Amino acid sequence: MPDIDDLDLAILRALALDARATFAEVGQQVSLSAPAVKRRVDRLREHGVIRGFTVRLDPAAMGWHTEAFVELFCHGSTSPATMRAAVEHYPEVVAASTVTGDVDLVVQVRARDMRHLERVVERLAAEPFVARTRSTVVLSALVRRPEVPQHP
Repeated sequence: MPDIDDLDLAILRALALDARATFAEVGQQVSLSAPAVKRRVDRLREHGVIRGFTVRLDPAAMGWHTEAFVELFCHGSTSPATMRAAVEHYPEVVAASTVTGDVDLVVQVRARDMRHLERVVERLAAEPFVARTRSTVVLSALVRRPEVPQHP
């Protein structure tokens, strides 16, 4: 694991906001030359800090207007691998995490509308390892940050 300094964090923040920014553009933001930014980005990629470059999409602009968090309560001791194998086949699932407490798995779902969400929840509830589900529909997404840690 490389030492990540303030300049690395600034570069990561700039790329998280615009992955298409050139090294020169990022360099202007962080007061480094384009070659210096490239060297740092290459090092961060080499060490697995940067895993790839992507776009951030607006789900609503693509017709996905409904979002919910679905909690899955599992029978017995269901392995994370079993849970993953089941939920990764749902295109509506944008994130899934095992968690502590009474709930075994929390799934973030995006759907076109409430009827679509209902069908997804019904399908999730029908998975053989699921005892029951509990859903929370998102009213307003107030904070969505790119995945860039702040310096401690």
